[in-house]
Amino acid sequence: MRKIIVGLKRVIDYNVRVRVRSDGSGVEKDGVKMSINPFDEIALEEALRIKEQGKADEVIVLSIGANESQQQLRTGLAMGADRAILIESDNATDPLTISKVFQKIINQENPILVLLGKQAIDNDNNQTGQMLAALLNWPQATFASEVNIDNNNAAVTREIDTGLETISVTLPAIITADLRLNEPRYVKLPDIMKAKKKQLDIINFDDLGITIKNTIKTINTEPPEQRQKGIMVENVSALVNELKNKGLV
Repeated sequence: MRKIIVGLKRVIDYNVRVRVRSDGSGVEKDGVKMSINPFDEIALEEALRIKEQGKADEVIVLSIGANESQQQLRTGLAMGADRAILIESDNATDPLTISKVFQKIINQENPILVLLGKQAIDNDNNQTGQMLAALLNWPQATFASEVNIDNNNAAVTREIDTGLETISVTLPAIITADLRLNEPRYVKLPDIMKAKKKQLDIINFDDLGITIKNTIKTINTEPPEQRQKGIMVENVSALVNELKNKGLV
């Protein structure tokens, strides 16, 4: 069976204004709307389209986190994924640990393709896809804006600093999704009801035999500086002078 695994991360919804805790230990999550990381949602949409083209047989969504992450996995199932796997852990995990967990599941499922978001909007690390490719010794195509599967190859158009680059990778491979890859579909109520009956397996993190080694420690979290009030200038010369004084030109 030709499988695609898609990683989903539970993050604060991108429409929510994030508030920093008063003690600087992180951001407020209590009572805050949580959603699928937008880049992961794009990755899932691409996996579903590949399946609808007849180039895959099963789409599996995989997440690592607390029990509440079932909500995001159920959303993924409602979008069209066939089954879900939750690696349950209440501890914060770094990208390398996440990559090792994915490696374990991938070795069990033997997918032809792994699709991930290029980064998560809560920490912007942009590391998991690359680390996972290194652990598996698989080819990788990051920042994908277009994906075309042809037999055992994937032609991927990547967004790079100088424009667009198209590469070909041999499957199985890791592909990370950029913002312009597609527009995810809306979830309809009947699909939400069907998703409740789909398979969702929960695996305890400790059963995987992986040790969490958080080598990065967050010392302090600060909100961005408030935007200062603008000023009116009389003419272009005055504008240029103001920009020079601020070191902007």
